[in-house]
Amino acid sequence: MIKKWAILSLLLCGYFSFAQEYVPKNDGVKTNTSNYTAFTNAKIYVTANQVIENGTLLIKDGKVVSSGNNVTIPKNTVVVDISGKTIYPSFIDIYSDFGVKKPSSTPGNRRNPQYDAGREGYYWNDHIRPDQNAVDHFKFDSKKAEALRKAGFGVVTSHIDDGIIQGTGVLVTLAANGNDATRLLDQKVGQFSSTSKSRTSRQAYPTSLMGTMALLRQVNHDADWYAKGNIKEKDRALEAYIANKNLVQFFDAGKKVNALRFDKLGDQFGIQYVFVGGGDEYELIKDIKNTNAKFVLPINFPVAYDMEDPLLAQSVSLEDLKAWNQSPANPKILAENNITFALTTHKLKDAKQLMPNLLKAIKYGLDKTTALQALTSVPASIIGKSKELGHLKSGAYANFLITSGDIFDKETTIYENWITGIKDQLTDMNTTDLRGNYTFNLDNTDYQLEITGDIEKLKSKVKTETKAYDGKISFDKNWMQLTFATQDTTKKEFFRVVSHVTNTNTLNGKVYYPNGNETTFFATKQNKEDKKGSKKDKKNKKTDAPKIYPVTYPNMAYGTENLPKQETLLFKNVTVWTNEKDGIIKNTDVLIKNGKIAKIGINLSASNATVIDGTGKHLTAGIIDEHSHIATESVNEAGHNSTAEVTIEDVIDAEDVDIYRNLAGGVTSIQILHGSANPIGGRSAIIKLKWGEKADNLVYTNSPKFIKFALGENVKQSNWGDNAKTRFPQTRMGVEQVFTDYFQRAKEYDALKKSGKPYRKDLELETIAEILNKERFISCHSYVQSEINMLMKVCEAFGFNVNTFTHILEGYKVADKMVQHGAGGSTFSDWWAYKYEVNDAIPFNAPIMHNAGVLVAINSDDAEMSRRLNQEAAKSVKYGDISEEDAWKFVTLNPAKLLHIDNRVGSIKVGKDADVVLWTDNPLSIYAKAEKTIIEGAVYFDLKRDAELREAIKKEKNELTMLMLDAKNKGLKTKPIEKKEKELLHCDSIDHQHIH
Repeated sequence: MIKKWAILSLLLCGYFSFAQEYVPKNDGVKTNTSNYTAFTNAKIYVTANQVIENGTLLIKDGKVVSSGNNVTIPKNTVVVDISGKTIYPSFIDIYSDFGVKKPSSTPGNRRNPQYDAGREGYYWNDHIRPDQNAVDHFKFDSKKAEALRKAGFGVVTSHIDDGIIQGTGVLVTLAANGNDATRLLDQKVGQFSSTSKSRTSRQAYPTSLMGTMALLRQVNHDADWYAKGNIKEKDRALEAYIANKNLVQFFDAGKKVNALRFDKLGDQFGIQYVFVGGGDEYELIKDIKNTNAKFVLPINFPVAYDMEDPLLAQSVSLEDLKAWNQSPANPKILAENNITFALTTHKLKDAKQLMPNLLKAIKYGLDKTTALQALTSVPASIIGKSKELGHLKSGAYANFLITSGDIFDKETTIYENWITGIKDQLTDMNTTDLRGNYTFNLDNTDYQLEITGDIEKLKSKVKTETKAYDGKISFDKNWMQLTFATQDTTKKEFFRVVSHVTNTNTLNGKVYYPNGNETTFFATKQNKEDKKGSKKDKKNKKTDAPKIYPVTYPNMAYGTENLPKQETLLFKNVTVWTNEKDGIIKNTDVLIKNGKIAKIGINLSASNATVIDGTGKHLTAGIIDEHSHIATESVNEAGHNSTAEVTIEDVIDAEDVDIYRNLAGGVTSIQILHGSANPIGGRSAIIKLKWGEKADNLVYTNSPKFIKFALGENVKQSNWGDNAKTRFPQTRMGVEQVFTDYFQRAKEYDALKKSGKPYRKDLELETIAEILNKERFISCHSYVQSEINMLMKVCEAFGFNVNTFTHILEGYKVADKMVQHGAGGSTFSDWWAYKYEVNDAIPFNAPIMHNAGVLVAINSDDAEMSRRLNQEAAKSVKYGDISEEDAWKFVTLNPAKLLHIDNRVGSIKVGKDADVVLWTDNPLSIYAKAEKTIIEGAVYFDLKRDAELREAIKKEKNELTMLMLDAKNKGLKTKPIEKKEKELLHCDSIDHQHIH
């Protein structure tokens, strides 16, 4: 129900009036703002770029009348002389939840998942809530508003931080006096979205980031269909989404890769998001710039770890150490790249943390003008309020700060924060400011007195050349009292200094000794020039500037400052495992040029080639893992029994260190498969392990289309726990029915699509129809022969075949039927007995299938095993008397064929991609190491360089550890070390990261 003040707001045409005579005034005396008020002799920042010295600011009725040096002051004007003071526009935070309480979580979100919508008359998914309006939930929070005013803010855009699409925000002032109606500036500002589900619904879908992305795509397709009048039933969520389309679209990305992901998604539908960043945008700055997006930046820089325990310190990753060192430079780097950004208090525990963090960003190179713009004109511009907010030109709201000086000086005091012409006095402008550095002599000892802190809450420190003493200082009614320790370390005694302050440049009074004696006291304040010191001191001070370590690709251990580049490489006198009819050729040369295998032969030569002596070494095609779950942020979308609409390509994690580790094991390509949470899973990603490249650059060009299906215990939820067993199917019979049902639905959908009649685009059925049309291939998680038979029969009934049965530990029982059907088998070498349905697994499985004529591959399904697939292949030589050549094909050419990429990789053949590995020994030997792993002619792993990187990592970690220790010694805040365990994803892993 809309609150009374919200109804009143409808009468205000989006902006408030200050003459609401019909509003009862029952909450105290109101300040009359109808007269002119002029602030004279001030330094005025009309904008961040337009500064007036000794100027006048004239306001009336909550608006700026004029600002400048030649302002005519009307007769009925209250004139305030603020000589020596500075006026700035008040700050604006456009990403806040101020005054809007987060909904409580619905109990049983995981234990009792809900599959149908909980809201009647709205979109089928409860987490899509564009119909929400923050204005309907807003309640002014006086305490938080006061904290924001003290931090310099005058206006905020608040939203409901709940759901994937969260609805509209509300623009309000933080004025201390007034009511919700008078504070309202605009009741619908922007539409807000995030990666997180709503707390108010138990609806299971989506359970993953890739599910969230698929859902947003479907919402946009459905909104377009609805807007064209093709849906008869009223949908209030879709109507709201369509109505909000022209508003600013905010998206809480939270990290750099999500900004890239959702920008790409937005481009599909003509949406340009304003991204709420994560502070790591600098790591992929070129790609961030290419989004053309504006950003709202939190500045919650990482806090240093307490590194005093050397054993715990070793557990801190280089990635975390570098983030602490580099993150404060993020705003500067965005500014250097002409990326527009506003600043926000979002993610800060308290608004008062804003300025210290912003001063740190300035210390790291952020220009002060840019910083001020990011708090004033830029946020106003983003929300389309440039005429009224963010500056002090004529017609703007009278939202301004009166300060003691430069707003970005830590000693500056904000005296007053005026919001729509209403004054909030934070500190009396007549308060004496004692802060500064003073020198005095006592008992032939030179002392330096440092007075810092807030103007009304001072801190003091007394120093000699050799020691520093924390002093206790109080100041009231122009009387200062200071106590500090004596030089005598054997006694805990204190000096007490009392001074009546009439001039802050000098302090004079009395010093009382511990023994009762007293003497006179006289201290002189150093001016700022003296404090800065000589040219020599300035030069030395430059060395105190933060040392920022270079960004690497990726920006973590084993990253490099420059990405590998294609080279012309000539391998001489090497044993070549061709995987072609020539077999294994000894003492042969191989030329790689322009990313391709150019020549194979004897006594080859090439100008400008790097020659590599392969004597005693072996050159093979790179290993290909048909079934992997590394390099992804999500594995399962478990919210429905079919999730064909999701794709692993959306959630590739190009910074997974397992990419580098796989390269060290000779792996060059992998298929990242969806997990086995449902009978019809998501689409896969086939990638090359180009360590350091962004995610999109890993995916094969013109990549073959694959999808994951699954059978057995996982999909019927045998191992999900009794409370979670609520989703259909619950039996193996039900699994079969799911396939039949979806294939039939897709068949009908495809027929409608091909008929030329209008149809609602359904991403799930589009994908399944591709299977029916033999445009997409199935890789099916399988174990038991009965289910393998079942799926083959179902697929044959619909006129296509299963491409690959993966796992298939009972494949040896149905190998003849697989050959007849045309299915390949990708299996483990010797895993068994890890759950009931693999009890009949045997290590002879791969050889038996191979001998029966099945195309066989050995896969890993495991981040550890994938690093030693060469040894897994060798087990088939032991158990099945398979030749070394055929065993090697199990992890190279055969998976390439199963993935339909054998025209490019899998063997050493002229014209194929130069994805090769140089081994120190026979690649099937346990002694073999990958000396070089090459993808498209670029060396992505080199054994010698790896050793150098390890030493460099050790050195860099030691240096950053010392910097953190130094930070603690300087009294900066630190936090305890938290040991982080890297999660290894498997078929049954569930992603709950994006769930509130």
